Formats: sequence, structure tokens, C-alpha cells
Amino acid sequence: MFIPEERLPPGFIERIGHSPGSVRPRPASTIVLMRDAAAGPELLLMRRNRSAGFVPGAWVFAGGRVDEADAEPALWAAEAPPAEPAPEYWVAAIRELFEETGVLLARSPDGEYARDASDARLDRWRESLLEDGATLAAMLNALELRLAADRIVHFAHWITPVAEPRRYDTRFFIGALPPGRIAVADPREMSDSVWLTPGAALDRFAQGRMPMVFPTVRTIETLTDFDTVDAALTALRGRSVAPILPRLVRADGGVTLVVDEGAEEE
Repeated sequence: MFIPEERLPPGFIERIGHSPGSVRPRPASTIVLMRDAAAGPELLLMRRNRSAGFVPGAWVFAGGRVDEADAEPALWAAEAPPAEPAPEYWVAAIRELFEETGVLLARSPDGEYARDASDARLDRWRESLLEDGATLAAMLNALELRLAADRIVHFAHWITPVAEPRRYDTRFFIGALPPGRIAVADPREMSDSVWLTPGAALDRFAQGRMPMVFPTVRTIETLTDFDTVDAALTALRGRSVAPILPRLVRADGGVTLVVDEGAEEE
């Protein structure tokens, strides 16, 4: 896969071959938030601030590192945790989505989805999470909510190339936007956000209007053929997921990505 330089985030190509050495990748989760629309399923893309430490200026999905508190057993008191990947990856995906968009994939005991961060009480909890003043487990307990993990699907596993100074071992999920909820990107990390069909997103990328890194592009390509969000969740649920550790090779005018599926970190 070849990507011209103008389609990549600023400064990305210059870093290739200049890493001080291999850095051990940190566990992380990314979640593609999707909704049904007249033109077909849309996904939420957000642009990272230019000051971001990882892929500044790139269009990405919600996500971030797995925190120690994401492994709290209390998060799964009402149900058995998922077996693969480890439960903390699922929790991190839901927590990062809430922190970065205000959408909380959780339900009350009667099955009602949680409000989004337009609700003042939830917004206060969101601020506490962002400032490390609370944990997701504490918030769910206080609001009498439980994770809606059945509405997300694990479907990919990418490991940041060795050439990158910041590396992540990232599990990719898809999540459905609950009815009536609104996603609002947190401006501290994101400078812009947009809902697009996969085809429209790829068109903007091809035109050089939406810089993205390789896993984002591949993920969008995976989602192009579905007519509804439920169809995507059903088709991708439970499929075998092999780790992908790409290699980056500088080429004239851009970068070539060499993908070896099933390759694991040494």
C-alpha cells in the first residue's frame, strides 16, 4: 500500500528511519463510532490537534491508552467480561469514546441508554475522568449504569511500526451510536469532527483533504460494503483477529506500507 506524502499527517514521513530505537508498544483501544443515515452508515472522524504528541493533524477515531483502572473487576459485576481481547481493552474503548465525544455506551437496569454529555451530570463526570479525578467504575456505580459491551465489536489489532517514537498495541472496535445521542468532540484533543460515509471519507483522503495514517484507511475500507450499522456489527462480530505489525518504507513522494498479518511484537 502506497500513500503519497500529501495525504499523510504533517511530519509523518520525516520520522521514518529516525527513531532512537524500538520502543515497547503500550496497550491501547480505538473505537469507530457509527450511525445509520440516508446515504448509508456513517462513521465519526475527528482531527487531532497540531500539538498532539501522536500523529498530530491526522483524522482519527476515538481512542487512547488502556489505563490501570480499566481492569477493575467491579466494571463487570453485572455480567461476565469478554474473553478476547482482555476486558480492559473493551473498557478503554468505551471510556475513551465517552471522554472524547461525550457518548457513553452504557445502560440503566431497565435497558435505557445513558444520556450523552449534554446532560450536566454526565458532563461533570466526563470532566472528572479527563482530569483523572474519577474512574469509569465509580461513575457507573454512582449513576447505576452498566457497560453496553454487546453494542461494540472487536475486529482488528494493529501494532504501531517500529519506526515510530510512540508505539501502541491497539485493539480496534466498532460501536453503534445510541438513538437520540449526540457526539461532540473534546476540543482539548480534537480540532474538528465530521460524520461521513466510508466512501466519502476515502474520497477526501484520496484528494489530499483528509490526512490519515494506514490503520485508519484500512479500517474505513473494511466498512465500505455494509448497508447498515447492524450489518457491520453482525458481519464482524466473532471473527478471527490476527495482529498486524506494519513496516514503513520511504518511497519517492510518499511511504509504502508492508503488511504482514499475524506478525507479533518480538
